[in-house]
Amino acid sequence: MRFAKTAALAVLATLLPVAAYAHPGHDVSGFTAGFAHPLSGLDHILAMVAVGIWAGQVGGRYIWQAPLAFLALMALGGLAGIEGLGLPMVEIGIAGSIVVFGAMIALAVRPVAWIGMAVTGVFAVFHGYAHGAEMHPDASALTYGVGFMVATAILHGAGIGVALGLNRLRFARVERALGAAIAVAGVVIAAG
Repeated sequence: MRFAKTAALAVLATLLPVAAYAHPGHDVSGFTAGFAHPLSGLDHILAMVAVGIWAGQVGGRYIWQAPLAFLALMALGGLAGIEGLGLPMVEIGIAGSIVVFGAMIALAVRPVAWIGMAVTGVFAVFHGYAHGAEMHPDASALTYGVGFMVATAILHGAGIGVALGLNRLRFARVERALGAAIAVAGVVIAAG
């Protein structure tokens, strides 16, 4: 329980600078803007936390492999978005990621590592593309990109913390119900 409280406080502490920069007159095109982007939409938050929960649920090396695959392919998607390359159905891909990741949690799917990382990576491209495409034209791609990568890693870490806490408390049913709720939220987002 102490771990869960510490993890929650750490996540909240990292969000304080973003709240301070939410007012006009601050950096709107660099690290802070990139950091804020994944935190500005429920779709990104749900998907990225779900990746962490799924990674923590599967356990083993998957705890770091899934988030790392997500980050790597999200970076490639981000570059594509920054460069203005075409990627069809971005919003559907993002909503679909929420449904799939939520379903994987709800069904306690334990894939072969490369399949799980491939699924994670494909959806990461859509999230990265959305982040990159919405970068301010005057922004430094490097600082903006580092910002959204750091925020994503924090959201993955929060999800891993949730999964490990629920596993430690032996609340597998709660974890699976949380996955189902995430999947339903993805369907609602897709329909909206």
